[in-house]
Amino acid sequence: MDNITAMKTARLAQEIEKRFPISKEVSAAIAKTNREVFVPKGFTHNAYKLDALPMGSYQWISSPLTVAKMSEYLMSHGADRVLEVGCGSGYQAAVLSHLFRGVFTIERIESLMLEAKERFKKLGIHNVHTRVDDGQNGWERYAPFERILFSATAKEVPKKLFDQLCDGGILVAPIQKGNKQVIMRYIKKGFSIKEEELEDCEFVPILDGIQKS
Repeated sequence: MDNITAMKTARLAQEIEKRFPISKEVSAAIAKTNREVFVPKGFTHNAYKLDALPMGSYQWISSPLTVAKMSEYLMSHGADRVLEVGCGSGYQAAVLSHLFRGVFTIERIESLMLEAKERFKKLGIHNVHTRVDDGQNGWERYAPFERILFSATAKEVPKKLFDQLCDGGILVAPIQKGNKQVIMRYIKKGFSIKEEELEDCEFVPILDGIQKS
């Protein structure tokens, strides 16, 4: 990352901190991630604004503020591996790569995943593992995970994903509740799941199946 880009990402982290309290670790992860690489052509001038931006396949790249919040809600301290459901542009996974030793991210739209993989390669990110699949299936081969993050809204969390969560693990997901979406945090304690409602939000909905290019 060149000095000008480093200044821009550092300033972005500072702008986020003015809106929402984030840890030093999450702030550093935002500052280390070149957002311009994940923004569609024609929107580079908006890369460091706190706005969501449109991208291919009728999807959106989440705002840096939302990515920072979701990262903070995961409470990454002491956790090693995270599963992300809904890779999209790859920006959230890239931020998580600075917080976790292993990031396992799933995307149902093949073309988006191919683009995300190129971005990871360009940035020299080697601890993000990718898969094209319906993310609601999780990634059983590498389970259990200490953390699971949904980057799209679900009506409910599939049981198989709670099964792939470590005891003491945390799952954060936007959930559709009536006419609104709410970010929920679930903490697994043995056979019980503790629920915590965090804040209202707006994400694209999770869809079933795989979309080939």
